[in-house]
Amino acid sequence: MFRLSLHSPSACSLLVAALLTATHANARPHARRHFEPTDLELETPGTTELDLELGIVRSRGPWRVVAPDFSLDLGVSDWLELDVDGAYAIEGANDEPFSFDHSAPDPLWTSVKLGLFDAVDEELQQTYAVGAQLGPRLPIWGAGHGVGAEALLLGGVDFGATRLALNVGGFVDPALTRGGRRPIGVQSGVDWERDLDARGRYSLGAELASVVFTSREPAQLQASFGPSYAPSRWLSLSLTALLGFTQGSDRYGLLVGVAPRLPCWR
Repeated sequence: MFRLSLHSPSACSLLVAALLTATHANARPHARRHFEPTDLELETPGTTELDLELGIVRSRGPWRVVAPDFSLDLGVSDWLELDVDGAYAIEGANDEPFSFDHSAPDPLWTSVKLGLFDAVDEELQQTYAVGAQLGPRLPIWGAGHGVGAEALLLGGVDFGATRLALNVGGFVDPALTRGGRRPIGVQSGVDWERDLDARGRYSLGAELASVVFTSREPAQLQASFGPSYAPSRWLSLSLTALLGFTQGSDRYGLLVGVAPRLPCWR
């Protein structure tokens, strides 16, 4: 049997109290780093997940210490999630790659993730879903000027133990310098995850992402892969390796992740 269900907004009042502000005197303008595809999983209403990744990445020039790459997700309803994504790093100079003399933050992406519809094939035990994620990109660390925007169309297939998500979208980032041009591009990616045991505690994931700029920046093509372990439903640990294939991508890197999930209300 094949069942299709549509999600529509319900009357409710939303209270969002999340304001992250910070400045750094030594922040420098930098090119946009890799695009990380997202899945279609929406947090349970009243639950928040903080996904933190720490590690070291080798760009085409200097090394960069990621401290951290983060994502904060808050479930509001069955079809709506509020997200905050950003990254803060310490980077070396091109001629002194291990000096780590300046910060290299990403703009902060504040967005809404929407579940638009899902279809369930009960005979094959498969689920198909479509969603969207969009919102402004804010240069809150002082390494940019103006407000940007990013939007993604999300498609996903759940085969039970295997989940596959496709991302397609575009962005306009804050200008790197005052009055300067803005990085603009089209991005796409695939997110794959496979459970390795019946309880879903052990899993393996991989991503392939590309960014093609309409501005002057070189194109990016980057892959990431690694295992994860969930000792409980409230905590997940991961190890992720990065590998870049084009001039605009980072060369390689290794990140350690921790993702606690906490209830905010019932």
